[in-house]
Amino acid sequence: MKDVARMTLEEGMIIGEDIYSYQNELIVPKDTVVDKKVLKKLERHSIICVTVKEDIDFATTHFEKVRLSKEFQTFQLTYNNCMPIYAKLMNRFVETGVWKSTSQLQDIYLKIAACAKTGESLLDFLYNMLPREETMTHAHCLNSALLAGVFGTWWGLSQEEVLLLIQCAFFYDIGKLKLPQELLWKSEKLTDLEYTKLKTHTMLGFDLLKDQPEINENVIKATLQHHERCDGSGYPSKLKGDKIDVFAKYIAVIDAYEAMTSARTYRQPLHPFQVIENFEREGYEKYEKAILQPILYHIAATQLGFMVRLSNDEEASVYTINKDNLARPLLKRKDGKLVDLSSKPELTITAIF
Repeated sequence: MKDVARMTLEEGMIIGEDIYSYQNELIVPKDTVVDKKVLKKLERHSIICVTVKEDIDFATTHFEKVRLSKEFQTFQLTYNNCMPIYAKLMNRFVETGVWKSTSQLQDIYLKIAACAKTGESLLDFLYNMLPREETMTHAHCLNSALLAGVFGTWWGLSQEEVLLLIQCAFFYDIGKLKLPQELLWKSEKLTDLEYTKLKTHTMLGFDLLKDQPEINENVIKATLQHHERCDGSGYPSKLKGDKIDVFAKYIAVIDAYEAMTSARTYRQPLHPFQVIENFEREGYEKYEKAILQPILYHIAATQLGFMVRLSNDEEASVYTINKDNLARPLLKRKDGKLVDLSSKPELTITAIF
């Protein structure tokens, strides 16, 4: 809501708070739609200022409220202003094979990240961003770099390690810039031949970075190994466990999270509990448990108190997180009764408010 001068009131606006006369008499109740009669009554009572509702006051879901907030609008403007600069830096590197712009990347990160007061806010902002088709690959890495600052803090990394992780995130998918966009963002399932070609992006990125004096060794390894999995099911070398660089393990989680929470031409972003469920479905064999678990717990904990809609159209609030089944919390219905989703496999969360 916002306060406006009576002289600027327009018909159709909605009063946000009860308006009283100077004799403390209610003259216009809240939620009244402003019309000529209301305007004349306010003038007659010499009302100077009134409170009216804004678009955000009519939002019904948490993410609608985020999208309509002034903080998000500032973030979006800053992000969109920085995107062409970032894309130009990375495209030039791919074209020339020479990298000399690390400080510019850091400036881009700091400028955008400063628009979010908390890590949770930044995750909400990124969830609401809609990348343009021509910059989707760049957006994937820029988003991952922003996520790296948040996740790195949640992992308890030192400031130096967080900065290194952010650099890993900026570069890890750069090999994709050497592949056709129609292959990278194809909405249908890839053929075996197409998937084989897609997997070359790790080696293409490694070849770009390996001889760059400004690029840290962990960044190079993360670029090569971010699709390796702890159970040996990944690529390109089917490495297992400790054979995978720790920063590659961090990036693997960030990469998967960013992919699931970004809009695609063929689906909406997955909400937090869907993301957690996808990770938990694979178990902790692919991603190292000590790395994945604290992130999933943080994500689940940020949903406490939010309203959710279930697959049976019932609504409830997130009451407690089930530590052994983070994707299926304990809910509190409007009548006060508790619903334990961990014992209700037939129910799923379809939306978060």
